[in-house]
Amino acid sequence: MTGNTMFRLSRRAGSLVLALLLALILSSSGALADSSDNGLMAEPQHPETAKVIAKLLAYQHFRRHPINDDLSSTVLDSYLDALDPDRYYLLQSDVEEFEHYRTRLDDMLLDGDLSVPYRIFSRLQQRTKERSAFALETLESGLDLNTDQQLDLDRRKTEWVSDEDAMNRLWRQRVKHDALTLLLAGETDEQTRDLLRSRYEGMAENTSRSSAEDVFETFMSAWGRAIDPHTNYMSPRNSREFDIQMRLSLEGIGAVLRTHRDFTEVVELIPGGPASKSGQLEPGDRIIGVAQEGEDMVDVVGWRLRDVVDLIRGPKESEVRLRVLPATGGSDAPPRTISLTRNEVKLEEQAAQKEVLDLERDGRDYRVGVIKIPTFYADFAAAEAGEEDYRSTTRDVRRLLHELADEDIDALVVDLRGNAGGSLREAADLTGLFIPKGPVVQIRRSDGNTEVLQDRDGDIAYDGPLSVMVDRFSASASEIFAGAIQDYGRGLIVGEQTFGKGTVQSLVDLNRFTADPQQEAGRLKLTIAKFYRVTGSSTQKEGVIPDIAFPSASRSDEVGESAATNALPWDSIQAARFEPFSNLDQLIPALKRRHDERSSRDEAYQAFVAELEKINTIADRTVVSLNREQRRSEREASNQARLEKANRRRALHNLEPLESLEDLRHSDDEPDTLLHATAEIMIDMYAMQHQPALAKSWGLELAQDR
Repeated sequence: MTGNTMFRLSRRAGSLVLALLLALILSSSGALADSSDNGLMAEPQHPETAKVIAKLLAYQHFRRHPINDDLSSTVLDSYLDALDPDRYYLLQSDVEEFEHYRTRLDDMLLDGDLSVPYRIFSRLQQRTKERSAFALETLESGLDLNTDQQLDLDRRKTEWVSDEDAMNRLWRQRVKHDALTLLLAGETDEQTRDLLRSRYEGMAENTSRSSAEDVFETFMSAWGRAIDPHTNYMSPRNSREFDIQMRLSLEGIGAVLRTHRDFTEVVELIPGGPASKSGQLEPGDRIIGVAQEGEDMVDVVGWRLRDVVDLIRGPKESEVRLRVLPATGGSDAPPRTISLTRNEVKLEEQAAQKEVLDLERDGRDYRVGVIKIPTFYADFAAAEAGEEDYRSTTRDVRRLLHELADEDIDALVVDLRGNAGGSLREAADLTGLFIPKGPVVQIRRSDGNTEVLQDRDGDIAYDGPLSVMVDRFSASASEIFAGAIQDYGRGLIVGEQTFGKGTVQSLVDLNRFTADPQQEAGRLKLTIAKFYRVTGSSTQKEGVIPDIAFPSASRSDEVGESAATNALPWDSIQAARFEPFSNLDQLIPALKRRHDERSSRDEAYQAFVAELEKINTIADRTVVSLNREQRRSEREASNQARLEKANRRRALHNLEPLESLEDLRHSDDEPDTLLHATAEIMIDMYAMQHQPALAKSWGLELAQDR
């Protein structure tokens, strides 16, 4: 088929609308559910559950926001964004009609009147059917892929579509884009037709499975998200699902997933899980197809999250294939297929690990120890059972520090890149390995009371030069540890600004408040407290700012607490009483200046920066051509440019060039440029603290000496 050929597909294509809808609703907490011709209505227990949730939000949430007109207005926007975030279904006239309820939802909630969210959802179902019919008609009439049209795939901040004609124009472009994505990924005309037919039929089936429970879950989560992004309602079914995930006994791929717009998106890889160990999947990747071992690929675009999860799960040691749109390829990234072997996530596979980097400078060898901590873990069950050798982050790191001491290291790097958190107690105990004693973190609750977690043992396991590596995905407990190390002047923080999650959530079992003990009510995940550093500064939104910043491949407006809607603000409280370990303020300017000078001369480092810049440029480009040949040409040029930059970097490390970006993803010899740069900084730090004359010869004078 050539670029000017009319491309004809199945009339089922319009069901794409349905999938997008379901996927988005699932992103908040679950799914939409079974609908009927008579429309959906709240179940008998929902009004009472809604009243309980309203009281908990008003009186137990950290923000203690009253259920009033202002919150009602925010909830309306939150609910509409959950149902149609990319503005593909609802018309401006629909939204204007719903404006009638903007300041009334609060009164209706307190009265147990849930008619409005079901009415809005019913309109969404109506518009979805209309879009489905139009998409089918468009496919039947054929697609002109030799056009000058373009489509902006980032519609998050666009206005609601003005009328049906404008919506039709948008959907003609949308269907062309769907077809081009598959065709340019190497699918044949027939395969593309089959995949899209399966996709659109699956979307229609998802909408037919929408239930009253799912609509209720979405609406109540809209109330939670209107106050802060981590507060949401979980239906009884999703509560049970959460318990399974927390036990980590489920046999799967070891990834935390969410539904984001059309797709099932990878949020986090569980350290030690099949996905993490394979290196083939990363946060932000979008799963568009799932295949069991020996079976055909099932397109899951627009599927409900729970249905996709059920498909991914399977017996231990069995294979599952995933069709994935990579996060680093921009909006027009071609899909690829990966294979993973299902398995359980074992604690020992999440454990901290060490290595030693040997570097030579001016005729002397230096040894820099590295401890990588994927998560803050502890085998609580073993500890409660009285087992003396139970595993925990602190215990493992203490052992590794003893081993590194025997290997005569000059400095230490604690690598927290990608560490999304875990046990707060472990973060506090780990800090205690590097400071004599004192407060580590303050926790302020909604009633104003503040608890301070302390290190009291007075024992230091390592007192030498120290740095902590962080990135945008270092969050929660990682930020507690990094913040304490920085505040005590105990070590240098290098990398990126961290995630900025400075809030604490608790799961409230709503069954406690039901009159009928046999009636399941679900749970409310409720933000009840905030973290504060010993200086009194919150980690919320701002995270931890590194002393020496590294270039980043993640966008701060896409990743992090500051990118979330209705995130709690940064603030500060009174500082805790603590005694700093040392003052690094005089060292940091010299270390940063030396790093900048060294990296500017380092061709391999500059090649790495150039590669990151290319990745970011691709990610920023959201407008795509709907001309088949132009789209192909642009994609090939983009891929070639990125591959050339990657091979330039590899050549400077004396590595063989790669033939494709896919080879780059599977390469197991990629150098860790930023870790090497950190090790070089640590040699500078060691010299400033132990070899001042040598450090001065390198241009590392203290601030007061200049």
